[in-house]
Amino acid sequence: MVITGLESLLNKFPAELKGKNIGILCHASSISSSYQHVSEIFYKRNDCKLVALFGPQHGIHGQTQDNMIEWQSQEHPVFDIPLYSLYGSQRKPTLEMLKGIDILLIDLQDVGARLYTYIWTVKLCMEACTEAGVPVLVLDRPNPVALLPFDGPVLKKEFFTFVGGASIPLCHRMTIGEMAMWIKENYYKHCNLKVEWMKNWRRHSMFSDSGLPWVLPSPNIPTLQTAVVYPGTVLVEALNLSEGRGTTIPFELFGAPFINSEKLKKNLDDRHIKGCVFRPHDFIPTFHKFAGELCFGMQIHITDINIFKPVGTALEIFDAIIETSTNDALKFKMPPYEYEYKLMPFDILSGDSGMRDTLISRKNIKTEKERWESEIADFSREFKKIAYYAE
Repeated sequence: MVITGLESLLNKFPAELKGKNIGILCHASSISSSYQHVSEIFYKRNDCKLVALFGPQHGIHGQTQDNMIEWQSQEHPVFDIPLYSLYGSQRKPTLEMLKGIDILLIDLQDVGARLYTYIWTVKLCMEACTEAGVPVLVLDRPNPVALLPFDGPVLKKEFFTFVGGASIPLCHRMTIGEMAMWIKENYYKHCNLKVEWMKNWRRHSMFSDSGLPWVLPSPNIPTLQTAVVYPGTVLVEALNLSEGRGTTIPFELFGAPFINSEKLKKNLDDRHIKGCVFRPHDFIPTFHKFAGELCFGMQIHITDINIFKPVGTALEIFDAIIETSTNDALKFKMPPYEYEYKLMPFDILSGDSGMRDTLISRKNIKTEKERWESEIADFSREFKKIAYYAE
């Protein structure tokens, strides 16, 4: 069984935490193997004092459903300490928030996709803590889909936003601890950062191999199966397609009223995309895009996780939709998106304008995938310098 950073810390509690005032950035998935939340664990300890909690997008309990739904800071109803929102009027902790905190602990479950916002909240916390002289301790957790290959474009600096703030691939295979170390090495060298690493975790694995309980890390990642397809189908958020929000299997479903399911399935089948099959499945979202409207679409079924590439598959899907739709039906959404008001949403999610340009200009998508491979090769050489876990 994998021992998380939280469990490792509790098994041998560091002397440097004893007698200290502790702040914790956490969310619903921040639990022990016995389902105790990190906040409850530290609130009950007598050798240190929990003085503040911080929560990322979706709130500390995963209560806010959609993107750009902010939540507000408040007093914790039980612990009688501040519960600070880092997805509201502030996304970076202020000096006042950090006042009286001796060390900031971070315990967040990532899902293996660069555009997931939690690590960028971590980056902002690292920046704020560097400025305030507060040490940061990241409690590492598994990348739940680390078995998947590196996939997708490497994010370019000119496209840095709140859905991406480091030059890593879209499907990145890193843990949140390794990403924090990458951020330190490349952006905040003076950050007083430590990582409590996991034990018994291997990169060439899935969350289902860990023996740990699964708690949905955000409202629309209910299962591990969702997390597998998410690094690719999350790009649907930037298109006039439904990504299945408002259904029970978001990101596994995609569709729109203008899609011809039978034509699309034949086109996708003819592409012989590895590791998955597509089954026509129409749906009516209860909320979000096309709420109450009949969407014609597909469900992705993973048939071989060892050869499935989520981002490459998504590119094939979008290309197939263009080929089987009429009157330029597929559209790219305009800003704003996640606090970005100028850059195209699809570009900041994918990593640059290359994928969008390939689709619009009807270029060979094989060439686009080859571009990713070249970028990933360069990234991999750099990542090996800070990678902590073996395959």
